[in-house]
Amino acid sequence: MSRLKDAASAAVADRADELVELSHRIHAHPELGFAEHRAVGWLGEALTGLGYRVETGVADLDTAFRATIGDGPLRVGICAEYDALPGLGHACGHNIIAASAVGAAAGLAPLADELGLTVSVLGTPAEEGGGGKILMLERGAFRDLDAALMVHPGPLDVARAEPYAVEHTRIRYRGAAAHAAAYPERGRNAADAFTVAQVAIGLLRQQLPAGVRVHGVVTNGGEAPNAIPERTEGRWYVRAGSLEELAEISPRVRRCFEAGALATDCELHTEPESAPYAEFHTDERLLAHYVRNAEALGRRFTPPDTPEARMNRASTDMGNVSHAVPAIHPYIGIDSLPAVNHQREFAAHCVTPAADRALLDAATAMAWTVTDLAQGGQR
Repeated sequence: MSRLKDAASAAVADRADELVELSHRIHAHPELGFAEHRAVGWLGEALTGLGYRVETGVADLDTAFRATIGDGPLRVGICAEYDALPGLGHACGHNIIAASAVGAAAGLAPLADELGLTVSVLGTPAEEGGGGKILMLERGAFRDLDAALMVHPGPLDVARAEPYAVEHTRIRYRGAAAHAAAYPERGRNAADAFTVAQVAIGLLRQQLPAGVRVHGVVTNGGEAPNAIPERTEGRWYVRAGSLEELAEISPRVRRCFEAGALATDCELHTEPESAPYAEFHTDERLLAHYVRNAEALGRRFTPPDTPEARMNRASTDMGNVSHAVPAIHPYIGIDSLPAVNHQREFAAHCVTPAADRALLDAATAMAWTVTDLAQGGQR
């Protein structure tokens, strides 16, 4: 290893206890998208202690931030996520993502001037629905970056992100309430509208491409069994291999929801929860640096077609960033099997010794990858 990489890994190791404590603290206090106020405060405090200049409220988002050190010509962004899942807490391990971003920042802080770097840690809210990175991208937060990277926990190490493009939509039906026994003819059943729509979607799946996913939940199905439901609401995702394919499939799914409204004489209202998330464009040279560095730390990568490795197909708003900035989004294993992402058991694994080791390895591998990028003379 080079002298600079030795210095980076030593800087991460010096902060190991603090980084693990930060990860566990975020895990113990899960916050939903756009409401991650405690996490932002803790991350800002940690980065200030490393000498970073911290700016909050970036892109007009209360829980977005940018922390910067150095003023060199090579501008690198390290993305931190810290939102949790409703009802599941940190079942996707964003506590690890946040702490490893701070760890990479620790590793790079003493090297920024010598390597000609401007390092920015970008705090990106609402990845689990809400598209915080998309809003930040549209509002200029990623402007002028030469590279962007982050590392996401999963059951196993997988190098390449291959996420679906996804559209998130809030669905509402409005009908008419009535006593279900005495005056059923006066009602218009908004719950039945969802039933019709879901049957239509189930039949449509027979003619959808193999890589398309359509799934959702009814979040409000009515109030009382003896009252015909007047209002119902749900959240639905449509995923496809690319934004182009998504644009072809989404109208067909929407017609299933329109069928529910037509069959039940209810009104349909749809509202996008964010702009669509894009498929990922991997920067091959940056990924090659990361893979070599992670392997030097003892990590071993699993082929992406292994069933347990399919976390790399999960959608992310980092995909949109990758269309504008050279980027990578590898996955680091926390030895959680049989538990996988978005299970309560996986959330429990995100504060184990294996998870703590993964966050320190991710931090070091990212710092080394940026070091390689800078020493390679890329701009």
